[in-house]
Amino acid sequence: MQLTELKTKIACKEIDTIVLVFPDMFGRLVGKRLTAHYFLEHALKDGTHGCNYLLTLNMEMEPLSGFKLANWEQGFGDFAMRPDLSTLRLLPWQPGAAMVLCDLHHPGGKLVEEAPRSVLKRQLEMLAAQGMVCKIASELEFFLFNDTYPAAFAAHYAGLTTSSDYRIDYHTMQPARDEAIFRSLRNFMDAAEVPVESSKGEWGKGQHEVNFIYDEPLPMADRHVVFKQGAKEIVHQNGKAITFMAKINAAEVGSSCHIHQSIWQKGKSLFWDSKKRAGSKFFRQFLGGLMKYSPELSYFYAPTINSYKRYQSASWAPTKMAWAYDNRTVGFRVVGEGNSFRLENRMPGADANPYLAFAAMIAAGLAGVKENLDCGELYSGNAYTDPKLPSLPRSLREAANLLNDSKLARETLGEAVVDYYVHTARCEVQAFDEAVTDWERVRYFERI
Repeated sequence: MQLTELKTKIACKEIDTIVLVFPDMFGRLVGKRLTAHYFLEHALKDGTHGCNYLLTLNMEMEPLSGFKLANWEQGFGDFAMRPDLSTLRLLPWQPGAAMVLCDLHHPGGKLVEEAPRSVLKRQLEMLAAQGMVCKIASELEFFLFNDTYPAAFAAHYAGLTTSSDYRIDYHTMQPARDEAIFRSLRNFMDAAEVPVESSKGEWGKGQHEVNFIYDEPLPMADRHVVFKQGAKEIVHQNGKAITFMAKINAAEVGSSCHIHQSIWQKGKSLFWDSKKRAGSKFFRQFLGGLMKYSPELSYFYAPTINSYKRYQSASWAPTKMAWAYDNRTVGFRVVGEGNSFRLENRMPGADANPYLAFAAMIAAGLAGVKENLDCGELYSGNAYTDPKLPSLPRSLREAANLLNDSKLARETLGEAVVDYYVHTARCEVQAFDEAVTDWERVRYFERI
């Protein structure tokens, strides 16, 4: 939405609230609701402020110690939240509301480099310096439940009822039960400038997938996080709940965030060799970088304890580093031809922060081009059962250690960024290590 349109809608009293937000390290949108007139008179020019502890919190909103970015010793001051008007959009599922995403700045104006939007922008600047742009799209899977969020919370998220009675991949009958919700979701998102290509039933009971129309990485990541929050709000309004957990149930498949990517220059894909009608040398170099560096950047694809429960054999989630044409057992599936020729990264889960996942893919791919790497021979067969293939990291602890030791990450993302996300990961690992789980109670309560 253009600013002139917003001003007209405010004058006509169609809009009275502006939701001013930024994505935190988990990809959650946090911020404030401003009155529309205050936004126009003050925040439009000067932005607003938010406590810098917002980039040091765990999921329970507890400030974590050990961050250089913000801490008790420094008194937890403010970041400046400066609106990016290119992200201005209506929120049709919230009457009278519009949303603007912000970039974070330190007092004095310096960009907060650890903020997810800043991490992605740095990689896009590196692409632009070489005259290149990235085209990218994410696919999100999630489970829909017939329970409300308050009911699920009261039940400790146990015994919830999925919205279908059996697996519904590509089914059109049982998903029609909830078509009123999905029709609203598709149409509301389109009105909010989050264009959806399609929605469909997925492989699990009550599992669904939404595909977005591709774009450049920053607007795509913005749409991704707006969709996640908006989808939760829309299904809540309809008395249901969804989850973007990577693995909701040990007996079910996980939920992925497959990422489709290509690199372009002067209106043409650099991934395609039109003479050979195959992937270009640039494509092989770029994919070679992803093959080499994805394990040490895997935190950005799998950022939670739960993420690694998704990597199971024959689960539709990859477990090995390999690439192939149209093979869903490998980490990198290659599809299409011509300008639609692209790679699909199947490693990220639905819990991935899109800004960080996109940034990691660009950094790894560009490193492959710079180092003149090659992706090697395409894989043929079932990658799940091949012991010769290198495995993905098996835990958040392992991923944090790999990221900490990654020379590439420190050179391309920056020392402060790597230290920040390594510490974030290790705090999550520590929290889990100290927790007593239901699995332990069931296993040991009587029998130990």
